Amino acid sequence: MYKLISIVMLMLMTSLSYANDIYVTQSGATLDLDITQDGENNTVGNSTTASASTGATTTLNIDQIGDSNVITYQINGATYTGVINLVGNSNNVDLNCDSGGSNSSCGSANAVINFTGNSNDIDLDIGQTSSASSADVDLVGQTGSDSNVIAATVDGNSAILTITVNGDTNNYLIDIDGNGDANGHTLIHSHTGGIADVDITQSGVNDNMITLTTSGDNADIDISQTD
Repeated sequence: MYKLISIVMLMLMTSLSYANDIYVTQSGATLDLDITQDGENNTVGNSTTASASTGATTTLNIDQIGDSNVITYQINGATYTGVINLVGNSNNVDLNCDSGGSNSSCGSANAVINFTGNSNDIDLDIGQTSSASSADVDLVGQTGSDSNVIAATVDGNSAILTITVNGDTNNYLIDIDGNGDANGHTLIHSHTGGIADVDITQSGVNDNMITLTTSGDNADIDISQTD
């Protein structure tokens, strides 16, 4: 009987050690938040309850190491600066800047997402309610990053989106919107690897520019620019 109880307790401890859940609800002028999670099935918010920060300035840095981790975060404020580092497979990121509310201008956004691994789902939305005046976004997939899905919607007068992924069978869905002119819309996309499905839409008044470099076989690329 003692042995059976010990085994059950060990199993519970093992399952609990795999994951930890963090939920953030913050309101105030300035936030500087660093989160590090190591292991599987960790969450910073989830599909039903997003973490949220409301305030003028948000600096958010999240490191997740492991598989099947989740980041769901909503940022409402004038200035956002953040770095997300992912190492592992089947991770899910849903990051929104300007999700509604009285402090949701997201006027300036500087976001960096680095990932190494396969089958990750990265969804980034900037300027949902009103266009950001300045958005600088870097999405970087390290060597061996395969079968990932990147969906980025950036509404900004000056939207610089740089995607550099070294891997195969990746899917990119990019939508850049807002009024251009005076160095407005910009997309710089570099892909190394085979079987890439790329859909890019840019719109606005003047200043649309795309620099696209690909390498590998079987790339399906659709680009639409409007003015």
